[in-house]
Amino acid sequence: MIDPVIASRLQFALTTIVHIIFPVMSMGLAPFLVYFTWKEIRGGDPVYEQLRRFWTKIFAVSFVVGTVTGIVLEFEFGTNFAAFSTVAGELFGGPLALEGMMAFMLEATFLGVFVFGRERVGDRLYFVSAVAVGLGTWLSAVWILIANSWMQTPRGFELVESGGREVVRLTDPLAAYLNPRFPYMFVHMQNAAVLSVALVMAGIGAYYVFRHHVWGNTVPHADFWERTLKIALVALVITAPFQVVHGDVYARHVSESQPQKFAAMEAVWETDSYVPEYIVAFPTSVEDMTNPKAKDIFGIGIPGGASWLASGGDPQATITGLNEFEEAPPVAVVFWSFRIMVALGFWFVLLAFWGAFRWYRGGLLDDDLLHKALMLSAPLGILAVELGWVVTEVGRQPWVIQNVLQTSEGVSPGLTGGEATLTLLSFAAVYLGLLTLYGYVLARIVRAGPPGREELRTVDAEDADAALAPGVTVDD
Repeated sequence: MIDPVIASRLQFALTTIVHIIFPVMSMGLAPFLVYFTWKEIRGGDPVYEQLRRFWTKIFAVSFVVGTVTGIVLEFEFGTNFAAFSTVAGELFGGPLALEGMMAFMLEATFLGVFVFGRERVGDRLYFVSAVAVGLGTWLSAVWILIANSWMQTPRGFELVESGGREVVRLTDPLAAYLNPRFPYMFVHMQNAAVLSVALVMAGIGAYYVFRHHVWGNTVPHADFWERTLKIALVALVITAPFQVVHGDVYARHVSESQPQKFAAMEAVWETDSYVPEYIVAFPTSVEDMTNPKAKDIFGIGIPGGASWLASGGDPQATITGLNEFEEAPPVAVVFWSFRIMVALGFWFVLLAFWGAFRWYRGGLLDDDLLHKALMLSAPLGILAVELGWVVTEVGRQPWVIQNVLQTSEGVSPGLTGGEATLTLLSFAAVYLGLLTLYGYVLARIVRAGPPGREELRTVDAEDADAALAPGVTVDD
């Protein structure tokens, strides 16, 4: 059986990796849906009603699955990390409760109006429902990221004796909630969500545009897919460069507030200046492959690049090495996750401006190479988000609360290896089935495409009539 600490960490990592897909989809879609609704209400091109109805289906499915998997995560704080919940309960209880009472209830209440109420309410109330759903989605991220960012840079608390152990007592809730890490995490995460959804939209749109304009197939609603591709490219041009610029600022903050994590991101062992930014790095011996503190490495890097990144422009800046700390996180995992994430970020910038250039030159709809690149890149935004969370969480180890509580001390004391292993395997099977089902449902929605122009509003009116008493219509 796996050690309960390792099994609990693996289980929480598994459930988090799966869960984050759905909030990314719902948070990323929220601003698009508000825009589509606004354009639809203003009148004009009926394609915006098609866009709103099509992407609302994907939003609703993502919201439902995200709610279920999010509840599981909250239960795991009690089943697998009860000691952590005991220590940090006073801090964690508030944000998690507010996330449920404020954000989730706002989103869930207006989601019914937004999904089913187009013909039942006026334009103003319907637009309010779109904004409320989007606001609720983003408010959920606020409270979850407040809790997580506090674990990275804890503030506004003191440790007091309670029940024979030290626990967190809030002394300044405002300082705790608005801790130094929160604004960086929130901006980076929300922009990443919009960027990820833009890539999904661009990939799907490019597929149908490719079939229609390159292969010459007849594609229903070709104008819908062309508009989808163009809207996604506009979002990519805005979000992709911003993510790279903000990521640079974020990394500088990490180097100041969590030097151990930054050293793992850059594989820096000895405190030094003019530290290179390694593009790739490998241990020079087979034995060192399993040694987390292997110093002899072969690397290709930019001289002074890591120092420049840490300081914001000084290639001679000093970086604290991992040897200054008693324990190091799994460096290879953090190092490569960070490298791949950064590489994907620059690829998204290239992809965005490639698409914008072809659009400007009039070749957007006929560039088969661009279409293929967009199709292959559709899931890469979500992959980049996953890698970013790996860097965030694994890079903090062995601490679950930085410099306050180690992860091994936060696991439920009565949990056995057998119990933890059984639930880990069970969760892996269930979540694999859940992901398969989610993918199947999304594929069916995409294959079905948007409603036809002749169905717009007519279908909604028929649905409204069916919901009323026999013989009563909306007009009545």
